[in-house]
Amino acid sequence: MPKILIVGGGYAGFYTAWKLEKWLRPGEAEVTVVDPLPYMTYQPFLPEVAAGSIEPRHAVVAQRRHLKKTNVITAKVTGIDHASKTATITPEVGEAFDFEYDIVVVTGGAVSRTFPIPGIADNAIGLKAIEEAVAIRDRVLTNFDKAASLPPGPERERLLTFVVVGGGFAGIEVFAELRSFASALLKYYPQLTFDETHFHLIEAMGRIMPEVSLETSHWVIKHLAQRGAQIHLDTQLTSAVDGHIELSTGESFDTDLIVWTAGVMANPAIVRTSDLPVEERGRIKARADLRVGDDDEIVPDAWAAGDIAAVPDLSGGGVGGYCVPNAQHAVRQGKLMAKNIVAVLRGEEPKDYFHKNMGAVAGLGIGSGVFQSGKLAIKGVLAWFAHRGYHGLAMPSWERKFRVFWGWWNNFWLGRDIVSLAAVQQPRAQFEAFAARPKPPAEAAPAPAKAVEAKSPKAASAKKAPTKAAAAKGEAAPAAEGAPAADAKPVAEAEPVAAK
Repeated sequence: MPKILIVGGGYAGFYTAWKLEKWLRPGEAEVTVVDPLPYMTYQPFLPEVAAGSIEPRHAVVAQRRHLKKTNVITAKVTGIDHASKTATITPEVGEAFDFEYDIVVVTGGAVSRTFPIPGIADNAIGLKAIEEAVAIRDRVLTNFDKAASLPPGPERERLLTFVVVGGGFAGIEVFAELRSFASALLKYYPQLTFDETHFHLIEAMGRIMPEVSLETSHWVIKHLAQRGAQIHLDTQLTSAVDGHIELSTGESFDTDLIVWTAGVMANPAIVRTSDLPVEERGRIKARADLRVGDDDEIVPDAWAAGDIAAVPDLSGGGVGGYCVPNAQHAVRQGKLMAKNIVAVLRGEEPKDYFHKNMGAVAGLGIGSGVFQSGKLAIKGVLAWFAHRGYHGLAMPSWERKFRVFWGWWNNFWLGRDIVSLAAVQQPRAQFEAFAARPKPPAEAAPAPAKAVEAKSPKAASAKKAPTKAAAAKGEAAPAAEGAPAADAKPVAEAEPVAAK
């Protein structure tokens, strides 16, 4: 029975495994998914998680719960040697081991792409993982708590200044969601005012959201400005050391939160440790049918899809002729790849991937959104409903859909939860602060030094005489002054003296 190894359990990897379970016949193949995380993250929901609109666990899908016929290994793939069809798997605990496969599917996704800007690596946070979204939410809430206890001044202003770098869909969505979240929080903090909260988005290009029309992007800028959120176009971030923001325009200010959304790159931990062909942008070369290779050559038994793969966009709408890295393509590629793998196993021909973008939709905070499809643009609350409806239904499995929609329904009546769980980053801090510890053993006091008196040779001889007499009577002689106690033998060990 052939072994299928899926490297990465994100959109493309999860959907490939999920559909293979549906379409493979019993005993037709054995499927294994390897990913460092035991869940798939639905990334379009991360901005709403950061703004407290979605419970974090509802935005992820447990692999072991939903991939019931698939072997799930929670580990990293640290090497792919397709020439020998062997992958090196490194778990968090234990030794690395080799895994032999017959077919490899590379769906390792993408990671945040940063530039060597001073301070970014040390102070910024990305928005690619559920943990990052939770940390952003907790930072906003914690900063409001801290600022409320401070008098007006530079430190209070720093805590209430929030920065997003990157004006793509992810950047605009998290920027708008955080602005909406902060505005809603103010009613719980009478010490703070709207004018004390500052939001800055920094974009190096001359526009935002290239997926929508220029007119629509201008509406978004104006709409956010009316809500107190400032967008800096044609502006580069030059430094962020210790949270001090310096821009190419000469502006500068301090912040306690920098969210980086300025681009992604194919997962280098997988791409750089495999012998599969890679194109100039660091992605694995893939054909339109999702097999690894190009028009001239096919790499047998190797497949790739999602953000890690350079898949030709046959619709003609892709940048540089390739599919852009987003959830729409990754999900659809995963489903088609499962069908194509099954087809090849059964001696049939695979089909090419073709998907024409039906539009783009983004949430801009509670009750506000934007939708663009061709020349049709919808703005405001209708677009917000479209955003939630589309992504809520796109969430895999009815179990996850129900949790998400039920959470939205609860928030409608009860409002968003405003509890910060920042302390979860140091879960033992409170316990350690009050835990009783054994007292350290007391050090033994040093023995006082004895004075050594100088004695004449005659006095020494007088001391030795009684010692011999005592030995003759079978008594132990006392130790000489200043001599160590170990030198004196106990009575039981004294040598017997013959009676005269």
